[in-house]
Amino acid sequence: MERWSNRVAVVTGASSGIGAACCKDLVAKGMVVVGLARREQRLEELKAALPADQAKRFHFHKCDVSVEQEVLDAFAWVDKTLGGADVLINNAGIARHVNVLDAGNSADLRAVIDTNLMGVSWCTREAFQSQQRRKVTDGHIVIINSILGHHVPAMPKATLNLYPASKYALTALTEVLRQEFNDKGTKTKITSISPGVVDTEIISDQARKFLPLSSLLRAEDVADAVSYCIQTPPNVQIHELTIKPVGESF
Repeated sequence: MERWSNRVAVVTGASSGIGAACCKDLVAKGMVVVGLARREQRLEELKAALPADQAKRFHFHKCDVSVEQEVLDAFAWVDKTLGGADVLINNAGIARHVNVLDAGNSADLRAVIDTNLMGVSWCTREAFQSQQRRKVTDGHIVIINSILGHHVPAMPKATLNLYPASKYALTALTEVLRQEFNDKGTKTKITSISPGVVDTEIISDQARKFLPLSSLLRAEDVADAVSYCIQTPPNVQIHELTIKPVGESF
């Protein structure tokens, strides 16, 4: 991680779960970290809980990634305040516990796509445009995907709706971005990390009844994977990394 010392990482969905774990891990390893999330109070609490030397390198900005203008404003703030993002961890994601065939579910379904897919697209675009303006060619974009972006198991006890569809889209987007980076002649890397079930707030109370805690990943496990992927040598790009807890049944 030495080459990332004092360089800027932006983490979306930073108020809890994987996002918060990534913020803690990256700032502890010497990066300047910006947490983006809708829940500003959670970000304040995260900063307050950090050791003093790390808290100085942790910044936050209120941002709903499903709203394009908020993404534009957040990355403009990062550019102006800290010089721009060299690493982006696209972690923000939501699930809505409705069926695709339920009546009156349009707002819920649209929210999943706007957050899980469009938010990633807008954040990645703005981070890359910032790198281009600053002539940064060694950045790294990480997308927190899911095993549901590669396979949809039969899960009669849980409602998946558009969540897997949004994650499948991220699998395709990762390859599209890799090709676009190549076309631009940059050495910026793109990595998709696909965890199995992680013990975070996104899991509904109903789903928890059928998912014993012993079979779940921790948010810190995924944060470790993020650090592993971004510290590879310049000629090595981890394109897709899948992580499953031991004993996962699907």
